[in-house]
Amino acid sequence: MSGTTVRWEDGAQVVDPQINAEGIHVYPFEASFPIDVRFFTLGGPRYVRMNRHHYFELFCVSDGTTTWQIQDRILPVQEGDMMVIGSDLYHRPIDSPDSHCRLTFLFFEPELIRGTHGSGEEIEYLMPFLVQKSDFPHVIPAGTGLPAQALDLMHRIHAELPVTTGCGRLTVKTYLQMILVLLVKQYSAYLGTREDLNRKGADLDRLRPLFDYLEEHSHLPVQVEDAARLCSMSNSHFMCFFKRTTGQSFHSYLNHFRVAKAQVLLTTTDKPLDSISQETGFCNQSYFGMVFRRFVGTTPLVYRRRLGKRGDVEHVPRLRGYHSEARTLDDARGRKLPAQDALSAMSGPVPRGLANQGEPGSF
Repeated sequence: MSGTTVRWEDGAQVVDPQINAEGIHVYPFEASFPIDVRFFTLGGPRYVRMNRHHYFELFCVSDGTTTWQIQDRILPVQEGDMMVIGSDLYHRPIDSPDSHCRLTFLFFEPELIRGTHGSGEEIEYLMPFLVQKSDFPHVIPAGTGLPAQALDLMHRIHAELPVTTGCGRLTVKTYLQMILVLLVKQYSAYLGTREDLNRKGADLDRLRPLFDYLEEHSHLPVQVEDAARLCSMSNSHFMCFFKRTTGQSFHSYLNHFRVAKAQVLLTTTDKPLDSISQETGFCNQSYFGMVFRRFVGTTPLVYRRRLGKRGDVEHVPRLRGYHSEARTLDDARGRKLPAQDALSAMSGPVPRGLANQGEPGSF
C-alpha cells in the first residue's frame, strides 16, 4: 500500500452537478464493478442540495469537523468519526462557509455484495444500511476504534482501484466485506437495532424457499406468481415484502443474480455464450447480452476476453482464525456470516497473497 497517492477534491463541486432533478445523486461507477473511494474537502461557499441515492455510503472525517442533515435530523461529526448512510435517505452537509474539513468516502452498490448466491446470506452484510429508521445512530465515534480500522481498509481498496484482474476484484470484495462485518458487529450492540436485525432475519427466512429454489433452478424462468407461491404470499404482498426486505424489486434482484452467475461462468469455464445464457435462465442469447450489457457495461464476450479464465473472480475467501468474539445478530440463530472469518485479519496482517503490505497513503 505504500506509495498510494491521495488527491483531495472539492466535494460540492463534484457531487452537486451529479444530482438530478428528482434529487437523486447518480454516481458514475464503473458499471462492471460499482465501488469507489474518494477524498473530498467540504466547506466554503459551495452548496450541496438535499439528495438521496440508490448506492450505500460511508465516510470517515480525516481532518476537521462537519455537520450533516439526514432527513430532519442534524448530526455533528467529529474528526476521526465515521458516518453510515443507506439508500433513499435525503441528506446533505450543512457546514458553514468558513469551515473546512477532509472526508474519505466509500461508495458502493449493494449488488456488489448481494445477488451472487441464492441463499440470501449476503444481504445480512448490508443490514446496517437496510434498517436505518428515524433514530438510527448514523455516527460511529472515533473512540470505538472502528472508524480507524475501516479507514485503513478504505485506503487498501483505493490502492487496488481500478481493478483489472480477477485477483483485484477478489481483494477489493474481501476488504469491503471486512468493513461490513465490522458494521454488523457495531450495530448489533444497539438493542433497538438488534430487534430490527432480528426482524430482518425473520423476513429473510420467509424468503428462504425462494432463495433455495433460485440456487437449485437458476436455469428455469421464474415469474412473480411463482416466487409468491414459493413464499406463500399473494403477488402484491410478495412484491412489497421483497422490496422492503432486500431493498430492490424482485425483477431487479433476479436479473442481478443471473448476471452474477453468468460472470462466474464466463471467467471460470469455457462454455459457449448460448449455454451460459440458458444455464442462467435467460430466454435467449440476445436477451442475455442486452441485460448483461445493461448491468455490467460491456458485452459477455468482451467481459470474458478482458478478465480471462480465472477461478477466483467471484469467490471471497474464508480467512481462517476468526473466533467467537465476533458476535453478530446470527448468534441467536446459531450461525455466522459466510465471511466473518475475514475479520481475523483485523488483529494481524492482511493474508499473504491477498494484497501488498504497507501503510495507506499519507494525506
